[in-house]
Amino acid sequence: MKSTPCFLAAFLCVVPGSLWADPYEIVVYGGTSGGITAAIQAARMGKAVVLIEPTKHLGGLTTGGLGATDIGNKKAIGGISREFYQRVFQHYAEPAKWSHGTKEEYFSRKNHGVAGQEDTMWTFEPHVATALYDRMLAEVAGKVTVVRGERLDLKKGVLKEGTRILQIKMESGRTFEGKMFIDASYEGDLMAKAGVGYAVGREANATYGETLNGVAAQHAKSHQFLAAKVDPYKVPGDPKSGLLPGIAQAAGIDGAGDRKIQAYNFRMCTTDVPENRRIWEKPADYDPQWFELALRNVEAGDKRISWNPVWMPNRKTDTNNNFAVSTDFIGQNWDYADGDYAVRDRIWKAHESWQKGLMWTYAHHPRVPDEVRAAFQKLGLAKDEFTENGNWPRQLYIREARRMVGDYVMSEKNCRRKEVVEDSVGMGAYNMDSHHVQRYVAADGSVRNEGDVQVKSRPYPISYRSIRPKASECANLLVPVCMSASHIAYGSIRMEPVFMVLGQSAATAAVLAIEEGKSVQEVDYSRLKARLEADRQMLDFEVSPQEAGAVSKAELGGIVLDDTDAELVGFSVEGSAAGPFVGSGYRHDGNAEKGAQKARFTPELPEAGRYRVALTYTALGNRASNVPVVVHHASGEARLSVDQRSKPAEDGRLQPLGEFVFEKGRGGWIEIRNEGTNGHVIVDAVQFKRVQ
Repeated sequence: MKSTPCFLAAFLCVVPGSLWADPYEIVVYGGTSGGITAAIQAARMGKAVVLIEPTKHLGGLTTGGLGATDIGNKKAIGGISREFYQRVFQHYAEPAKWSHGTKEEYFSRKNHGVAGQEDTMWTFEPHVATALYDRMLAEVAGKVTVVRGERLDLKKGVLKEGTRILQIKMESGRTFEGKMFIDASYEGDLMAKAGVGYAVGREANATYGETLNGVAAQHAKSHQFLAAKVDPYKVPGDPKSGLLPGIAQAAGIDGAGDRKIQAYNFRMCTTDVPENRRIWEKPADYDPQWFELALRNVEAGDKRISWNPVWMPNRKTDTNNNFAVSTDFIGQNWDYADGDYAVRDRIWKAHESWQKGLMWTYAHHPRVPDEVRAAFQKLGLAKDEFTENGNWPRQLYIREARRMVGDYVMSEKNCRRKEVVEDSVGMGAYNMDSHHVQRYVAADGSVRNEGDVQVKSRPYPISYRSIRPKASECANLLVPVCMSASHIAYGSIRMEPVFMVLGQSAATAAVLAIEEGKSVQEVDYSRLKARLEADRQMLDFEVSPQEAGAVSKAELGGIVLDDTDAELVGFSVEGSAAGPFVGSGYRHDGNAEKGAQKARFTPELPEAGRYRVALTYTALGNRASNVPVVVHHASGEARLSVDQRSKPAEDGRLQPLGEFVFEKGRGGWIEIRNEGTNGHVIVDAVQFKRVQ
């Protein structure tokens, strides 16, 4: 054999067809949920595919603790993604799979996450997801080669000829050839090293004509500190002592862009079964200054249980972030996306230490109120999950990292269906959801969280152009996870079942590109669409207002003012998860800024007289039972209290407030406030009906 040419030695890689490379038709980098479905689809279409996972852990968040599937309208999920959730249903249909309780008992609980639907189940234990993925990959073992523990060389990992990737090289020196490549990683390393343009952080609202992007200090109402001031300084009241760690001096200009990204955490699998429960242990590197803010917050009176355990089968949970100081390590991940492996490892370990330290603090620190400590001691890590990792989740929740900038960038306009694409490869349906990005000192000297956005979306199609690069950058790469979307649109798209959908669609496009001898940009969309539909992918559907839970003003009768007609101070968080509601949704206070938010409804009454006044709202257990309502009428004001945990008295829609005399015109009004309330305050609509 001839010696290796010097120019190839410089690349530390080999030419296509060499004896030293592993040749495949399709190379999938990233064994996330999207990577797994991409590999399965390519194999089912007859192609030889390799699935390369940088760690030993397949499945990403789906097997890493996120068992309470986030999706919104479940009708949007089709193809292999829905097949996975059908297999979850089949698994738990066997009585032997229930070691603690039964399926019937599980679904009778109020807080069991997302319920089953026909032959589909959306909640599961981590080890079950792992077993199901392993079984699905085993079914195509003749076509799919799974490679674990190989990560891309970040310096010389991609060899291109023009706009085509020829092969990729791992840190170990192992190389993989392919005709088509799919980057299904959460970080987008293959995409970036292939020379594809991308964004990190939040765009300014002006960039894509949005309203929810960029700095969101004025908008961020949820997961916030209570009204009581929490001092941000190391020595309380002394700015010269410096700020506690993790707190910035200012948030920035609302609506402006930055390179900051929403917070990460671990989705913990906990249990209340004593023999399977591991107590919270104090980390060896516990640093008290990082938990001082949490302690000051509870001492200021915030006794809310600062996490969100959603019940999974067998008395386990998927436990997420909740309220002001929780499992999200806010502001400590900004360098992750573009960081090298050493930087990411440092950030990963810091998040693990923080979260373990916070759990121990809430469960055992003497400054934490007894009732809070008792709540945190009730649950502990499940001993039979993540057994090879000390029962700690194997996957950090990388909510966003790099986002490709392709020929089409999905934006807020798509999520609201103000712009609907015609080249769909799947659908998004979840809220536009960003966790907090940073902590800062507000004008009154208190600590505030910034970045949280939770605004409803309508189910919408996702463009094929948003999962492929520009033709000038790369001709044989598809990117279903770090796809082309603005920060706020990505907050809706970034759900595990959607990644599965897009992974399958990317593989389908890759196979067609090979068969047609074309670039991914030249794939015939009509052929792609036909195959996606044949594989039962959901590409688009319209949700009628009635299906979404909407009630029309005409249906209620009288003079009806919706939340869009109200004069609002606060109440900027929009929702539509629970119906019925008037119009397209409702507003709520995020259970925050008590006493600082109000909504005034001022009707234009055609004549003076007696009117019956009623409210609409959606009743749930997390609502306030003591919502203050002021009725300003011709004879003065009536101050009332409404229990929004109880359904409205009339058909579950209208809650009468009483009859009052009003003058003609705009002299009267109804005002909903949130001072002193003990839960979320809902603002939907007010009805004025003339009493004859």
